[in-house]
Amino acid sequence: MNDNDTLQRFLFEAAAVRGELVRLDATWRAVLARHDYPPGVARVLGEMMAACALLAATLKFRGAVVMQIQGGGPLRLAVVECTAGLALRATAKWEGEATGNFAELVGTGRFAITLDPRDGGASYQGIVAVEGGSVGEALEHYMARSEQLPTRLILTADGERCGGLLLQKLPGRLSQDADAWNRLTQLADTLSPRELLGLPFHDILHRLFHEEDVRVFENEPVHFACSCSRARVADMLRLLGPGEVRAIIEEQGQVEVTCEFCNQRYVFDAVDAEQLFSAVLLASPGPTRH
Repeated sequence: MNDNDTLQRFLFEAAAVRGELVRLDATWRAVLARHDYPPGVARVLGEMMAACALLAATLKFRGAVVMQIQGGGPLRLAVVECTAGLALRATAKWEGEATGNFAELVGTGRFAITLDPRDGGASYQGIVAVEGGSVGEALEHYMARSEQLPTRLILTADGERCGGLLLQKLPGRLSQDADAWNRLTQLADTLSPRELLGLPFHDILHRLFHEEDVRVFENEPVHFACSCSRARVADMLRLLGPGEVRAIIEEQGQVEVTCEFCNQRYVFDAVDAEQLFSAVLLASPGPTRH
């Protein structure tokens, strides 16, 4: 069975621990095809994509998880978004050659996770300092500090694939096995990057947890998708106001906006701009008469 671009959930029946495996193939290459990232930046972004998919799989609402690292090192910004439907997109900004390990790339930074319901509900954001020598360690620190959820993450990425394994204690559930968490995380730590990216999920679960009582759920497809659109860009231009948009057109001949996630270009000329703001005027209520 092909586990590429797939997320697999599983549950330890007696341990009050849940788990997930994810592997991104075409989804990851779709991100790499749109930007020429240095290898170190690509590795961080790929590991963040795997981690974001693992977290988004737990959403109980129609919305998205947005994971963001703001760094003081060569990696200035890395952003990954994953919807509840497991649609992913990602982008990063860097300066210079951007070489080194995770700590060297990020330097002093912040790790933020935003839950965006997109259904009228209130969004939530947690922010902690970046700590640890990898994306997985930084996210484990975030979950411990912000969510008080013991979590183990094994993440890896190369130029073709990225993947991840998550183990997490279930909140509000008591384990029937007092040693389960330590045992399961020690087993997870034996998983190599090659196994995570290459072995079928069934083989991974058997190799790690064949002595455990594990319930495996149906796998779910993961894919690349960008939520940008001409309508969203138009709304952004309306927020700028007619004066600023017209000034840009007078100077440059048009307004051009490129999506940082997918590189899609949106161009608005003078006629487009007038239509933007005439539509706003037509929709505005007229003066009240008494």
